[in-house]
Amino acid sequence: MPETISYSDLRRGTVLELDGEPYQVVEWKHVVMQQRTPTLNLKLRHLRTGKTYERNMPGNQRLTLAPVETHHDQYLYNDGRSYFFMDTETYDQFPIDGDLIGEGRKYLKEGDTVSVLFYHGEPISVELPTFVDLKIVDAAPGFKGDTAQSGRKPATLETGALVKVPLHVNVGNVVKVDTRNGEYIEVVS
Repeated sequence: MPETISYSDLRRGTVLELDGEPYQVVEWKHVVMQQRTPTLNLKLRHLRTGKTYERNMPGNQRLTLAPVETHHDQYLYNDGRSYFFMDTETYDQFPIDGDLIGEGRKYLKEGDTVSVLFYHGEPISVELPTFVDLKIVDAAPGFKGDTAQSGRKPATLETGALVKVPLHVNVGNVVKVDTRNGEYIEVVS
């Protein structure tokens, strides 16, 4: 029997099963109005498509948790459309469609370990580390007098992603990048 929770157990990131599909809770609000039935306002992300939906439900209704498992898998390579990963425990390899990974694929480097969410044995979501260290392979040269606070220039990372970096950062530097928004954080080496 599927596990259920009440609204009081709901948290951001909780994966629910609604209408036979997996949804991740982005935001939620329990609304109680005088002399009315309480309602639960949910903002959900569909894990198969990545689209965000808003849904209202009775506030006293129990919610079904989706039967999901999280595995830490290693990224191997891509063939242009599919990205191939390996289960680090069983060494089984499996593909994931690039659209399912979304913008995060710009920061995937061969050998990286990521969290893959499985729903009924099928990979449905890939979560990258919040920060990744990537080498700069192309950038305009820095000039004498450039400082860390003087401005930004575009730089190409080893994965092909473009990032705005300070003017003093050069080709060959390894930089820390935030995978949530693609912003430069700091020079690592």
